[in-house]
Amino acid sequence: MGFRRWSTYRLAMAAGAFTNTVFGLIKAYITVGAIGAAGGAVGGYDAATGATYAWLAQALIGPVNVFGWRDLAERIRTGDVAVDLARPIDPQFAFLATDLGRAAYTFIPRGGPPLLVGALVTGLALPSSPLPYLLGTVSIALAVMASFAGWWLLNLAAFWLLDLRGATTLYLVASNVLSGMIIPVHWFPDWLWTVASCTPFPSLIQTPIDVVMGHVTGTEALSVIGVQCGWLAGMLLTGQLLFRAGARRLVVQGG
Repeated sequence: MGFRRWSTYRLAMAAGAFTNTVFGLIKAYITVGAIGAAGGAVGGYDAATGATYAWLAQALIGPVNVFGWRDLAERIRTGDVAVDLARPIDPQFAFLATDLGRAAYTFIPRGGPPLLVGALVTGLALPSSPLPYLLGTVSIALAVMASFAGWWLLNLAAFWLLDLRGATTLYLVASNVLSGMIIPVHWFPDWLWTVASCTPFPSLIQTPIDVVMGHVTGTEALSVIGVQCGWLAGMLLTGQLLFRAGARRLVVQGG
């Protein structure tokens, strides 16, 4: 149903793909310029791999849903979440299934154009063997679910907060910076890299790109995918507990 819902917004998808592509051009050339100014290599990236990273990050914006969603928070605010509680299905599972359908649809129309333009303009430095792409598919799926789990937790704050705009802004800033959306996490100074590694955010962008580009292979690739699984399981479990606590609070208040 999520796939079918999002497939109706074709013009919005085209507009999103165009925007991602334009910003991809800007980011790719800024990245290449920065690497050139640094002597030809920064944090394990040369001009070709740096540009490829920028294009892959732009391609993942749509599927991973970097800028998030606030549907649950709105349903909590209006009281419509009571309907979700009455349905014979776990609300977290229902929302996750819908989000996976959204990601499956947006993968090609939102992710394809930036990669196509990147291949034509700067070229893409990608592996020639199939294994990184197979592992990368798994990593991207985990990134989609981890992104959902993070936004689910943020939406649940609506049970206790009247206005989520401040929390949403802080979350967007933190997730965009620490995920590698703006620049690779490998470029961070040591202290900031340590901060990022203590959060789930690198699992959203940096990890799937590292796997797809073959920057991590073999047991190292399995290790970073395992980290994604750990964060995902922890956030989904926390989301279950917080939702139940919020639902109990809603019932006590007469919701």
